[in-house]
Amino acid sequence: MIRSTPALALSRNAPNPRSPQAADVASGIIELLEVLWEHGRDAVSPAPVSTSQLRVLYTLDREEGINQRSLGEVLGAAPSSVSRLCDRLQALGFVERSPSPVSRRELELRLTPQGRAYLQDLRARREDILQSAIAAMPATTRQALSDGLTGFRHALETASPLAAQDRNGAHGRAHGMSA
Repeated sequence: MIRSTPALALSRNAPNPRSPQAADVASGIIELLEVLWEHGRDAVSPAPVSTSQLRVLYTLDREEGINQRSLGEVLGAAPSSVSRLCDRLQALGFVERSPSPVSRRELELRLTPQGRAYLQDLRARREDILQSAIAAMPATTRQALSDGLTGFRHALETASPLAAQDRNGAHGRAHGMSA
């Protein structure tokens, strides 16, 4: 069961991002997210893939045909680690590698139908669990959660250094996307 912490009791005035209050709130949020993440992992049947491998699958789902170098940049991982992750996912039948039509030295990565089915099933199970939990919440609490997450998303989009890079097109160009 998730309990409310004093760190999550936000005042109406937004705290200074460097203040002890902001640090306390952030710590409480991180703790809750970790608990939720673990609960979600435990509630869904054991996966044949690790968290790192799941990140690869999600990335390939979003960026069909990405090459291993670009995947490594997205994941912040060394080329050898990316290669091993892809080897394991290919052995499971979730990922396929194919020569790039642009460069003979590059391999493009794609989800197989089995990999897509795995992600679809995983998302459906997680969505069912989330819907059940949200349905058990009082309407006012559901609205507060929605409002809070909307505000959190807006703050991330406007205040984070990565958001500033994205607005300036630097992040997208680094991954071969148009700004």
